[in-house]
Amino acid sequence: MDVAIIKYNAGNIRSVDHALKRLGVSAEITDDPEAIQSAEKVIFPGVGEAGTTMKYLKERELDVLISGLSQPVLGICLGQQLMCSWSEEGDTECIGIFDTAVKLFPETDLKVPHMGWNSLDKVNGTLFDETITGSYVYFVHSYYVPVCNDTAAESNYILPFSAAMQKGNFYATQFHPEKSGGPGERILLNFLEL
Repeated sequence: MDVAIIKYNAGNIRSVDHALKRLGVSAEITDDPEAIQSAEKVIFPGVGEAGTTMKYLKERELDVLISGLSQPVLGICLGQQLMCSWSEEGDTECIGIFDTAVKLFPETDLKVPHMGWNSLDKVNGTLFDETITGSYVYFVHSYYVPVCNDTAAESNYILPFSAAMQKGNFYATQFHPEKSGGPGERILLNFLEL
């Protein structure tokens, strides 16, 4: 299977690559537009800050490339947030696949970032089946996507938020499937089998 992991100035690319290798898939880590466009599946991972990352993507026109892809695309963590229209983090205009804004968690007694294991609720969408509902997955984030029309799974920390999203051929998870054990592996497999 031909899988491209988009290479840009964001962390966690290697851990996604290792997770795919455990599933028997050898992916190409690339920022080459032709390689990305010709791949059967594309993964858009990310750990980092929205503003500088979008600047990097725009300079290389990867933002336009990503939004125009027609094969299955999976955004992970910052990847999900950058697929939205705008982020409060650095007042950043994002790619705009999901027509919703990314917000900073409000101040409460709970620590931000939201870091650690949390459950998936109200699960629906192609990547998820009933066996995933209630499963615990691994999160690390200070910003969140509110529950919206494209929400495919919810989680709750301070407030309910989009733990996963889906729109057409675009899929995204706020959590890290590559660090989420069995449930994360199942979600990655479901994506690879689309």
